[in-house]
Amino acid sequence: MTTDPYLSPDLSAAALLTIDTQRDVLDGGSIEIAGTSQALPQMQALVEAFRSAQRPIVHVVRLYRPDGANVDLCRRRLVEGGTAVLAPATHGAELAPELLPDDCPALDSELLLSGGIQALGPREAVVYKPRWSAFYDTPLEAHLRGLGVSTLVFAGCNFPNCPRASIYDASCRDFRLILAEDAVSGLYERGRAELESIGVSLLRSDAVAEAVRSTANSAVASPP
Repeated sequence: MTTDPYLSPDLSAAALLTIDTQRDVLDGGSIEIAGTSQALPQMQALVEAFRSAQRPIVHVVRLYRPDGANVDLCRRRLVEGGTAVLAPATHGAELAPELLPDDCPALDSELLLSGGIQALGPREAVVYKPRWSAFYDTPLEAHLRGLGVSTLVFAGCNFPNCPRASIYDASCRDFRLILAEDAVSGLYERGRAELESIGVSLLRSDAVAEAVRSTANSAVASPP
């Protein structure tokens, strides 16, 4: 992890972003993305660490209206042709159950599609994104700034597309950045090098989880 003062992550002011980890992209789903199910245990460990440390979590999702009206052009013909992909209010659009808190409600598709933020817990929420980046035409940045977040930890599906676009847009907004490299599908060596060149720290999920817990424990132990 970098020691550059402009880039060094601050896990006491960090949020976890999970990207597009929905049932349809898991093994056997309608648009199964290789490696996403295998990365789920690491994503789950991160979610549990952030949840126990009471640090913010945002699950970013895609929702494709059946008429294709909000679908990116590269998949619009597929959806218009009748393939059910990440369709609102369907089983396949729901978040992977491993990522959810207990007694979690289903996604509120209409709220999300209208640009709202759905709360899943005290510091846990869902945001819908209409394109690759989690910051494109979404309330995500304002939500994070309101929580005092300076550092983002990324996990999810599928690195060449949405995580990569979201990381670059986060860099443009001067967030400090970590990619949990074993908690994302589709990561490749050139991508690693490119991320490091823009100041992203690539760490294993167990190291991030331990650091988050340690930071939270230190805050509790510190005198007021």
